[in-house]
Amino acid sequence: MLKKICATKHKRVEVEERGHWGSKVEFLLAVAGNVVGLGNVWRFPYLCYKNGGGAFLVPYLVFVVTCGVPLFLLETTVGQYTQEGGITCWRKLCPLAEGIGYGGQLILLYSCMTYIIILAWALLYLVFSFSSQLPWASCNNYWNTDNCIDLSTLNKTLNWTNRTNTTFAATEFWERRVLGISSGIEEIGSIRWDVMLCLIAMWIICYFCIWKGVKSTGKVVYFTATFPYVMLVILLIRGLTLPGALEGVLYYLLPEPSRLADSQVWMEAGAQILFSYSVGVGSLTVLGSYNTYNNNCYKDCLWLCLLNSVTSVVAGFAVFSVLGFMAHEQGVPIADVAESGPGLAFIAYPQAVAMMPLPQLWSICFFVMLILLGLDTQFVAMEVAMTSIMDVFPTVMRRAGRRESLLLLFCLICFFSQLVMVTEGGMYVFQIFDYFACNGICILFLCMFEIVALAWIFGAERLLSIIKDMTGVHANPFFKICWLYLTPLVLLVSFTCSLVAYQPLTFNRWYVYPAWAYVLGWMLTLSSILLVPAWALYKLGTGTGTLRQRYHHLCQPAPDCSLTQKGDETELQRIKGEDLHFLTSS
Repeated sequence: MLKKICATKHKRVEVEERGHWGSKVEFLLAVAGNVVGLGNVWRFPYLCYKNGGGAFLVPYLVFVVTCGVPLFLLETTVGQYTQEGGITCWRKLCPLAEGIGYGGQLILLYSCMTYIIILAWALLYLVFSFSSQLPWASCNNYWNTDNCIDLSTLNKTLNWTNRTNTTFAATEFWERRVLGISSGIEEIGSIRWDVMLCLIAMWIICYFCIWKGVKSTGKVVYFTATFPYVMLVILLIRGLTLPGALEGVLYYLLPEPSRLADSQVWMEAGAQILFSYSVGVGSLTVLGSYNTYNNNCYKDCLWLCLLNSVTSVVAGFAVFSVLGFMAHEQGVPIADVAESGPGLAFIAYPQAVAMMPLPQLWSICFFVMLILLGLDTQFVAMEVAMTSIMDVFPTVMRRAGRRESLLLLFCLICFFSQLVMVTEGGMYVFQIFDYFACNGICILFLCMFEIVALAWIFGAERLLSIIKDMTGVHANPFFKICWLYLTPLVLLVSFTCSLVAYQPLTFNRWYVYPAWAYVLGWMLTLSSILLVPAWALYKLGTGTGTLRQRYHHLCQPAPDCSLTQKGDETELQRIKGEDLHFLTSS
């Protein structure tokens, strides 16, 4: 690890250099692992079938072109140019908008607390997958009720339209064995100790994946970002060879053009893009900041966006081929078995797997894929938070052992804060965080202000010049049009529609949360949103000079962020091999 010597009033202290990716492949795999996650497998296929099949690809591609790719390129460019994290990059480009960085980090904190709970559930299912008989395949267990239906002992002649007061074995395993779910958020109950142990295991794994920064993260992603694709291909081939698979695939892609007139379809396409592309929270900025200045981030971004969307479509074939098989075996319409989110991962898919030959093998493949898909998204989010904090306090935090201690503290805070989510009433709390703290309204708001600050205040033309200076490539002028007009307009319309079409959160379509839970949820939403105007007002109120002078000063990039100066520094560094800190201070 390179070190710099910082002289203080009393002593000289060794400060570790920020570092870079070991190779371009490490950057590509880290970003791919971050953006390709659980949403590609359990959300996109469901949205596609629900919102018009193949017709859903129309609004999806519109949002990809007008929002996804432009924001993806914008954030990666900012990180590579400033070589700073999600907070300090704003100090160099537009200090007035630094609250966007703080808001993004708060959303990441909420995400780290909720996302890893899903990995703990998946790990528990993986452990049970090594049983001689899958526990969700039968009704002969202590947690089952008299209303349990064992699919393996029933045939297609059963009247499936009359299932009043009956539940599937997989549903009872999920709700009664894994969650031990209570009657409501008012009844928190006791901790589910087996889930908590799995949660501890996932935190330990994530800690050691990134405890040495990009040196360790860059090596781990060689496995965590590639192996899920091996599992996905295996599950895809297996799914397509099952009876009923063709019906499932057709149901997944069959176009229903009339659905395009529904505004909800367009809103869900936009929300999927923002989540899937990991924009708005500083993740891409941090990952890009570990690139060398002259990396061709323009080409990288285009290929990574393509990979993300193609993965979503392919995952749909893997999921719906299996759901088609399950519907075929039960003799019911596919709509009766299609689920999204945890319902797909922990009820529908395990239930389908239990009906296959060698169910343990396919269950292990599925949950290994889920864990690895979510694992790199989780530890990259943790890495982003660590980098952003360390860049705010570089002389304090970049010392031997400080990073490891900060990461341990971060993990412990998240763990003890989320213990309520592994109780019997934890699923209700989990949904509150997932629906309000990490939802589309927060991301839309931050993305809106981000694009305004960078395209209108910092300057879209300047951004194109930066891309040219770093990569030697002239970016397509269409990106300037997007940054200035199309992207802000689409985000504003989506944000407004999200507020107008707001639906109160429910659980399993029947449980309505108490009023105080909704108040708590909106407080979580506003906690990240209000940081943007609060920070701007704070800086305007504490600056010197007239209000106009303060505003003008806070909208100016830092003097050391001159394009020419950056380019000159890079060229001199290439020729002389001098330290960058020495050049800027000489």
